[in-house]
Amino acid sequence: MQTSSNHLFIWAIALIVGLAIAVIILGEIIYRLQHRRRPLAATLQVVRNLVLPMFAFMLFVQYVLQRPASDDLVKSVQTLFWICVLHAALSLLNAVIFEQAKADTWRARVPKLLIDLFRLFLVLLGTAIVLATVWNADLAGLVTALGVSSIVIGLALQDTLGSVMSGIALLFERPFSVGDWLKVGDIQGQVIDINWRAVRLITFEREMVIIPHKLMGNEIIRNFSRPQSLHAERIRVGFSYNDPPNLAKHVLHNTALETQGILKDPDPQIFTISYDDSAITYEVKFFIADYSELEEIRDRFMSRLWYAAQRNSLTIPFPIRTLYHFHGPTSRAEGTSKKFTESLQSLPSFVPLDKSNNTDVPATGISLQHFGSGEKVIKQGNENNSLYIVVSGSAMMTVRDSTGCDREMLTIKMGEFFGEMTLFSGEVSPISVTAIDDLEVMMISASAVNQMIDRQPNFAREISQILETRRRVVSSIIL
Repeated sequence: MQTSSNHLFIWAIALIVGLAIAVIILGEIIYRLQHRRRPLAATLQVVRNLVLPMFAFMLFVQYVLQRPASDDLVKSVQTLFWICVLHAALSLLNAVIFEQAKADTWRARVPKLLIDLFRLFLVLLGTAIVLATVWNADLAGLVTALGVSSIVIGLALQDTLGSVMSGIALLFERPFSVGDWLKVGDIQGQVIDINWRAVRLITFEREMVIIPHKLMGNEIIRNFSRPQSLHAERIRVGFSYNDPPNLAKHVLHNTALETQGILKDPDPQIFTISYDDSAITYEVKFFIADYSELEEIRDRFMSRLWYAAQRNSLTIPFPIRTLYHFHGPTSRAEGTSKKFTESLQSLPSFVPLDKSNNTDVPATGISLQHFGSGEKVIKQGNENNSLYIVVSGSAMMTVRDSTGCDREMLTIKMGEFFGEMTLFSGEVSPISVTAIDDLEVMMISASAVNQMIDRQPNFAREISQILETRRRVVSSIIL
């Protein structure tokens, strides 16, 4: 009796001490693996938290409590233990085969749905082995019962099983994967998950849409990310019948090229589509590299187009009926003169413009130009033969250094001018000028500037001083 008590005491002490030591050792190993971001750490956590405690409890029931092997408690504990072992084995298999798979290998391309189905098959197989080994279950009778039950379950879950089979067919065909942008019916979104029943999309409105595989199989799927991420977008714009089509197409093409996000290769294309009731309709076809930026790129293009149309005197007509009363050019000239009068009031006093009598200003080589935020007024390397005076807004003057990076020189504010570096030299511009916000400038031609200098020689001295200062700054940056 004393020997039996000692035997039980030794088993109890061994289980307590052994479990504690094993947990400490595994904890240290898990910490090191997590620090190195190894997927094997998850498997060892399952072993530490589930397998080891169940193993110790099974030994405790058998050797400390000394319950017989045929006892239901022992069988139940053994069943739980083998379930934990199966869970750890599946975790190890996933960590070794799939989690550590390198990119562009077959293991990395295996869909998550197939992995889940394979895991389900292994769980069912392991469960059958445990039942046959621990509980001495009749597998033949169990298979027969499952066969009959599966028919009933299959009839009750026709739609769900149909989605699963459609999902398997889609995965073998692989028309899309996680991260692709799709259009399914009227729904557009990015694939964020593909599971055993459905595909989850996140739309531009940041809403999650769940589409069952069965519906996916019956819809036409457009993949904007394959076979390449390049995507062509089309935008239609109408201009007045008074605007020459070649000029309108030229403005649309240049605006597309200057819009951030629109690719220069392939080159944007402009088409004359139709002659409608109130406008000539043109279509702009451009290409983008990332479909997720579509809305931002469309916004930038449409915003810049308004400024470009204003600068080139293009009219975007309203779809209305207009009654014209023609009184000659007098009415339009008066409106233009009023605009110039308001703009001239904001110019500095050293600019020799006649601000008291300016009804003929538009005919002297002076015009008002509008630029949107981010648009370039002057591009480095291009010719420029005009002087620009800022009426409202601000602009940034930049120069490209020897490393090819754009360096900011100075900010040009209301009342200041630019364009003097190439006004009379005939050379290309050494600097670029970009609108910081909405910018309105008065563009004065070289001939008009000559007339101003003849009228007020001090204006030439003002230009020369600023020209010399800016050239020194450019030279210091380039060198």
